[in-house]
Amino acid sequence: MKILYGTGNLAKLDAMRKIIKSYGFDVELYTIKDIGFDKDIIEDGKTFEENSEIKARSIQEFCIQNNITDKIIITDDAGLCVDKLNGEPGIYTARYAGENSTQVECINKLLKNLSQYTNMQDRSCKFVCVLTAILPDGEKIVARGECYGTIALKPGKLGGLTYGPIFIPKGFDKPMGDMKEEEYAEVHNHRDLAMRELIKKIAK
Repeated sequence: MKILYGTGNLAKLDAMRKIIKSYGFDVELYTIKDIGFDKDIIEDGKTFEENSEIKARSIQEFCIQNNITDKIIITDDAGLCVDKLNGEPGIYTARYAGENSTQVECINKLLKNLSQYTNMQDRSCKFVCVLTAILPDGEKIVARGECYGTIALKPGKLGGLTYGPIFIPKGFDKPMGDMKEEEYAEVHNHRDLAMRELIKKIAK
């Protein structure tokens, strides 16, 4: 099995590699850099599913043009959805405070927009990841992973995942950013959940 993961993010690749290994599959993992893909993809979909497929189709078109026909193409789209904000930032998670906005700017905007809700039960949210796979025969497979939690009243340790400093996973009492590595490992990561679901579907 040859998988072309549409990312250059080393953390995502490492996670995918570990999950594939846990299923005992013999897989060769490639990135878009390995095939020379450097096209800017316009993600103008209205949902995570649409944006994930837009990425996959763009890479598929490149592969067809360059006679790359033996790889499973996998792409993702992910974000944070806050219930009281009607699902914001959602598909705009990475640019919630504007293009090229910093972690602090995104966090501050979210906290400001949620400031009227001081009870934790009103600050419920979830991280969502949608993965789209296009098989060599053209079949499309989609998987979705969700990780539930609440938004902290103030940020914890900065760094890592953009909203990690304010995302308190369900069952915990502190943000992801304040967790030790062994604690974080216990959290069901939305991307890992989606990956596991996708690999199961591909295996069938």
